[in-house]
Amino acid sequence: MAEAADIQGASPAPVRRRWLRRTIVLLAGTPVMAALVYSPAPEAQAVQATGVDVQLTSMTPAAPVKGDTLTISGTVVNTGSETINDAHVGLRVGPALADRSSIDEAAERNGFRAGADPGEIDPAYAVKIASLPSKVRHEFTLTVPVNKLELDKDGVYQLGVSLSGATESRPSEQVLGIKRTFLPWQPDAASKRSQITYAWPLISTTRVTAETGSDELQTPVFLDDSLADELKAGGRLEQMVSLGKDLPITWVIDPDLLYTVDAMTKGYRVRTPGGKPVQGKNKAVAEQWLSSLEAAVQGKKVVALPFADPDLASLAHHGKDVSGTLGQLRPATDKAKNAVQTVLHVPASTDFSWPVNGAIDPSIVNVATSAGAHNVLTRSDSLVESGALGYTPSAARPIGAGTTAVVADADLSTAFEGDMLNAGSATLAVQRFLAHSLALNLQKTDEQRSFVVAPQRTPTVSQVQTMAAAVRGLQAGRWTQPGDLEAAAAAKPDPGAATQVPGAGQYPEALRKQELPVSAFEKIRTTQNTLDHFKVILAAPDRVEIPFGNTTNREMSTSWRGRPEEARLYRDQAQEYLLGLTEKVKVIPKSDATLSGHSATIPVSVQNSLVQDVHNLVLQVKSGNPTRLMFGDSGQAEQQVTVQGDHTQTLKFPANATASGPVEVTAQLFTKDGVPYGKERRFTVEATEITPTVMLVIAGGVLLLVLAGIKMYASRKRVAARAAAEESTQPSDESPDTGPQSTEGSGTGETVDR
Repeated sequence: MAEAADIQGASPAPVRRRWLRRTIVLLAGTPVMAALVYSPAPEAQAVQATGVDVQLTSMTPAAPVKGDTLTISGTVVNTGSETINDAHVGLRVGPALADRSSIDEAAERNGFRAGADPGEIDPAYAVKIASLPSKVRHEFTLTVPVNKLELDKDGVYQLGVSLSGATESRPSEQVLGIKRTFLPWQPDAASKRSQITYAWPLISTTRVTAETGSDELQTPVFLDDSLADELKAGGRLEQMVSLGKDLPITWVIDPDLLYTVDAMTKGYRVRTPGGKPVQGKNKAVAEQWLSSLEAAVQGKKVVALPFADPDLASLAHHGKDVSGTLGQLRPATDKAKNAVQTVLHVPASTDFSWPVNGAIDPSIVNVATSAGAHNVLTRSDSLVESGALGYTPSAARPIGAGTTAVVADADLSTAFEGDMLNAGSATLAVQRFLAHSLALNLQKTDEQRSFVVAPQRTPTVSQVQTMAAAVRGLQAGRWTQPGDLEAAAAAKPDPGAATQVPGAGQYPEALRKQELPVSAFEKIRTTQNTLDHFKVILAAPDRVEIPFGNTTNREMSTSWRGRPEEARLYRDQAQEYLLGLTEKVKVIPKSDATLSGHSATIPVSVQNSLVQDVHNLVLQVKSGNPTRLMFGDSGQAEQQVTVQGDHTQTLKFPANATASGPVEVTAQLFTKDGVPYGKERRFTVEATEITPTVMLVIAGGVLLLVLAGIKMYASRKRVAARAAAEESTQPSDESPDTGPQSTEGSGTGETVDR
């Protein structure tokens, strides 16, 4: 108590007097003999602790001032097997807590502890319950003027709401259940107020695939349409915007979310199981959310994380040794600033990196700064203070090489990570948050300090609502004033603050188990190499370079933590889709051919099924046996290839046969850099050699055929002349041989025609 009074600036005497008064009240409201004689065994205390469940569903005002009336609502449930008689719900107010550790200790304590827990205030403010049967729930509301709480000096006071009563087996009144919370008491503005910066994260999971439409806008294809649920009224991201717009916060945004929602406003498609993507149906939802966000960020500080929020710890521990991996960070930072400016029309700082849970080690810091950021957002449970200062220093800490560690307070940052769906949990979380913020400001130091709150990346709807209630609780500004991340990073650091970055061995094992493995970064590199070879042949490389560049960033996203199978599938599908595109440019399979004579041309066709033209390709044909079949003066030949989109180009290669027999020919595309492109095609050419002797024989045969034809023609002409002469010497009505002669002539004519 003396320590508490000393820290709060009060003398010990008032504290002792207050305890004395409360002890008298307790004895007045409880049978004296029971209080003096009955001391339950530990087992009995455990039974009492579980006899009644007390929950506090609301407490208003969260931080009262003089003249206010404190209203606490909640429920009590009899969890025991006996009916509780002559029960009442009372309020207990303890002395101001000494420090922040005392707040945590009180919050974690379960069950009523005589001597440790204070007595009830005036019984006139208790709520009486004549009978509470087993398993029955009863609601209550305590209403107490603040001036009846006997709050002495500024500080954090422990409140206890308890149910006392008697049962058949325990006829004496006793405390059967209690719930503790905290009352921050700073009725007047402090002469020195802390700056509190609340980072408000707008981050979601990866939704966009590498696949795009063949239209001019390259309509993106989404993994699913679940983002719309977060954007709709009452959804997680909608609540982040609608609640955040009226709060003094710093917006921390993943630019990929902006691009994704912006793509929805322009039309998008969604994958279906085993089918063709279908048109997305939530364009209007995306437009409404984006419009609300644009209005909300006007005049506010905006920090843009590198595109797709890369997992810096995974990169540092598993990706940095895979060639090309770290080279993706700088472009991701460049995209960030452009995205915020283009979509929201406000400037954004890209000078911050944010490792998962603020956990750092030297390698993480090196990777974080390689993206161009000079400020690393860490947390006080990673960069830990020695305690020698006796107070919590400001967030900014220089850690060398021009880098500043912005150390978020761990207690404030993790205050809302639990299940906030329950009103009781949310109420307790808000009061504990406010208690810690006041305790920080009451610490002994003459310097004004700056503190940062960096909550979980993707809070649930109930967590968002509880966070907003806590920030509103600070808006009165009696012991804090709002700050922003840029100002917090630029604040004067405390010379005695810890600046030693923890070693790699101190990195939390639970976080390490969630990191992307080395194989993930190797797969990403394979995809990138495929892309590099592919884009050199394209007339419009941006059509693949931009979507696949974004996909590469998304493959490294923090959002894959805890979802290793989904992450692996995303990488595999990106690689498969890219390979499918590259295979749309290919040498068409060719059937075997026969080459008669010394020389001929062999046609080979290249097909381009892409929507854009391809160039910078070389088609090479190569003889498997140059001594038998040659192309030009050697065993191979090549030609430049340019093919329009959705067309086929046929190239002809002159070939020379020096001997008869089959020869295997290979046709292969290469890029201009000599890198093989696509599959090689093999076909057989049957070479047939034709000698001069054979040519003479053929020529002689042709000559004989010509002479035979001439002879036949002359014979026919003579027969026709003789028949005409005989016809002219016979009477006109005699023609006995006409039929046979005509038949012979006709037959001869048919023979010639064939």
